[in-house]
Amino acid sequence: MTRIAARALDGIGEIGPGDDLAELILAAGDAPAAGEIVVIAHKAISKADGRVRRLDSVVVTPLARGLAAGGQRDPRHVQAILDETAEVVRAKDGILICRTPHGFVCANAGVDASNAPDADTVVLLPVDPDASARKLRARLRELTGAGPAVLVTDSFGRAWRHGQCDVAIGAAGLDPLVDWRGLPDRAGRELAATWIALADQIAGAADLTRSKDSGQPVVVVSGLEGYVTDDDGPGAAALIRPEAQDMFR
Repeated sequence: MTRIAARALDGIGEIGPGDDLAELILAAGDAPAAGEIVVIAHKAISKADGRVRRLDSVVVTPLARGLAAGGQRDPRHVQAILDETAEVVRAKDGILICRTPHGFVCANAGVDASNAPDADTVVLLPVDPDASARKLRARLRELTGAGPAVLVTDSFGRAWRHGQCDVAIGAAGLDPLVDWRGLPDRAGRELAATWIALADQIAGAADLTRSKDSGQPVVVVSGLEGYVTDDDGPGAAALIRPEAQDMFR
């Protein structure tokens, strides 16, 4: 029987531009081992990378004003969303569902004011979350000799259900998908559609160990050593459904 454990790290504190996230993780006093998985909220990555935008620096367009009026939103925030958007997929009553340059389809292009460092600032998604995961993994290996897997996460809504769940938007050292298609089930019938989003399941499980106001951006998951790989793997980009296969657009 597989036993999975997740522990949120205390004491990391507020993160600023240029901070060394690997050093902050190790300073928390619980160095992750080679077979463990470091699950880190994207805002920690974004803050360290300077992906924080002040709303007083935003130049608002007529489109942003029109979209903001529909939901009584701050037009500067809406413009910041549009600036991070490759395509507005849906817009209704101030709700914006956007496709980001990464290919993610999510609310507000991932632009969020919660847990931002200052009032009137918003946090943007990392430019390349997979690259951020690989960079953090390499730095942890440099400092400790161990190369745990790394997942970068964010909270996404679901098209068919209420509520949000954490999902992986960046990954290194872990194949984000486990493919059972073509294999037999316990009765010998061939599985046709079982393609498990392993990285998203780990992201959701890790999020259960912290609250949204806990100030604990890093969770270490153990018990899944069999899924951790020496190479960095394809990244969370492998989870993105191609537009041609998207039945909801």
